[in-house]
Amino acid sequence: MTLIAYGINHSTAPVDIREKVCFGNEIMPDALNELKHQNGVYEAAILSTCNRTEIYCNIDQGKNHNPIDWLHNFHGMKKGLLEPFLYEHPDKNAVRHVLRVASGLDSMILGETQVLGQLKNAYQEAINAGCIGHQLNRLFQHSFHVAKEIRSNTAIGNHPVSVAYAAVKLAQQIFGDLNNKTALLIGAGETIELVIKHLHESNLRRMIIANRTLERSQQLAKEYSIYTIHIGDIAKHLAETDIVISCTASSLPIIGKGTVEEAIKIRKHKPMLMVDIAVPRDIEIGVGELDDVYLYSVDDLKGIVQVNLKNRQYAAKQAEQIIDIQAQEFMDWINSLEAVSTIRALRGQAESIQEEVLQKGLLRIKKGDIPEAILLEAVHTLTNKLIHEPSFKLKNASSKNRDDLLKAAEELYSLKNNDRKK
Repeated sequence: MTLIAYGINHSTAPVDIREKVCFGNEIMPDALNELKHQNGVYEAAILSTCNRTEIYCNIDQGKNHNPIDWLHNFHGMKKGLLEPFLYEHPDKNAVRHVLRVASGLDSMILGETQVLGQLKNAYQEAINAGCIGHQLNRLFQHSFHVAKEIRSNTAIGNHPVSVAYAAVKLAQQIFGDLNNKTALLIGAGETIELVIKHLHESNLRRMIIANRTLERSQQLAKEYSIYTIHIGDIAKHLAETDIVISCTASSLPIIGKGTVEEAIKIRKHKPMLMVDIAVPRDIEIGVGELDDVYLYSVDDLKGIVQVNLKNRQYAAKQAEQIIDIQAQEFMDWINSLEAVSTIRALRGQAESIQEEVLQKGLLRIKKGDIPEAILLEAVHTLTNKLIHEPSFKLKNASSKNRDDLLKAAEELYSLKNNDRKK
């Protein structure tokens, strides 16, 4: 069996490719169910975020299954279309990759923590679908532990850098002081919650939050005194807003070009900043063609925040050292599994011999034989049976100059053989 991690991310594929292979919440259960029934797939999990779509599998490479072909087929894409953007990591490299993802070292914003929560959600989804077995369970748990260790023992999280932070910094670069601005936040997930926190700290005058489920947005509204609306009422409030930041899981755009065009007319062409963090995108691409609208996608945020990233680079080097050690530790555990079946067989053989000798001894006791004689014979018989086959193999190894096998026996049984060393 082989561990494998493959997919695309912000470094290898632009947003228009990434959005084609997203696994939204509505299709994730079906995707996992289909993936786990692929020939040769023992375990599987799918991580799908704005910045990456990755699949983690434990597979039998001897079976006729190409997981990359499955990704193409599931999304109805022509075979090979994703090849220029895909990466594939086997075994130790797969382990190292998952640890780097969990620790935020493979993120667009170095050291961000949001991806850890997304990885935990992916793990839970895979558990719910019955796709997690012994090895992937251990791998996910190990990645969570390593991420915590890195966060605790390095300074990688000491500087506020995230996509949400980058979006707010962009707003400050365009508008300067935000205390007379109104922001519309679309969605109510972790990213939008973080955006709200940064906008609040920036003394933004007014915030409106739009979401399909008012219960979730109302929870945020109570904490930050935000006006809540249903996502279907966005058009009614768009003209009021100077800043729009959107991050939902919608598979189709929420805001169209015509809606924004109408809002700009009502605003008398006052500038509007629109930041679309979602993948697939929430705002139609054509909106960026409108005058007085500054439209940015998640990819446009890459160059916004550089100062704090520099502060994290030294911590990242420390984190990489931790990951190298922890990846090897995990592989040592994987390799140890290969000995389990051998140890089980050895123990089973010894217990079978033990049972055979025991039953013969009990039979003699019932016949009234002397217990001491029975015990001595049982010990002698047990010893002979246990060492007979190994002794025969070692003699045969000696005749064939198999010195490696003789040395292995000495190491296994802690033997001292001064005669052979002479």
